[in-house]
Amino acid sequence: MAASAQQKTVLQLVGVVCLMGGLAWASVPFYDWFCRVTGFGGVTGVAEAGSDTILDQKITVRFDASKERGMPWEFKPVAREMELKIGETGLAFYEAYNPTDRPIAGMASFNVTPYSAGGYFDKIACFCFEEQVLQPGERVQMPVTFFVDPEIVEDPDAKYVHTITLSYTFYESDLPEGYAALEVGADENKNSVAR
Repeated sequence: MAASAQQKTVLQLVGVVCLMGGLAWASVPFYDWFCRVTGFGGVTGVAEAGSDTILDQKITVRFDASKERGMPWEFKPVAREMELKIGETGLAFYEAYNPTDRPIAGMASFNVTPYSAGGYFDKIACFCFEEQVLQPGERVQMPVTFFVDPEIVEDPDAKYVHTITLSYTFYESDLPEGYAALEVGADENKNSVAR
């Protein structure tokens, strides 16, 4: 009886460890999906074009960059902040560099603080809308085009916001199929040359 109870306890513990590992692995993409669906956490809007109205009131936009633990890229904003009029279209760049000897794919999750401003920060175009693949030693500047919706001045929770911070976190993702095949082919060529 005692051996059976111990086996059951060990299996339960292994199950809990596997579950926690799976949740940790899926946390960044799940959080990104959750924020996009619910609007939680300062998720931005998406617009087809800039605003038709530009106010005389200015706002400062700060840019922040981070990486998920283990992501080998270097990643940073080109400029730390910019000042623009509410409704004016802004263009900012982030720089990414792959210092490794292999291609690496990455996806960016994002948010805006303060959270009350998230619904008024609209992106027209962004590198974060699709997966990025950097070749070994490749350095790129990735643009984001945006504006702050003039309706922010009508919102009692957001109208006193003078500074908005746009933050991106890059995490490594699986290479697209074409890149995986290229990597396998390159490894096979290395092996045949070594022989």
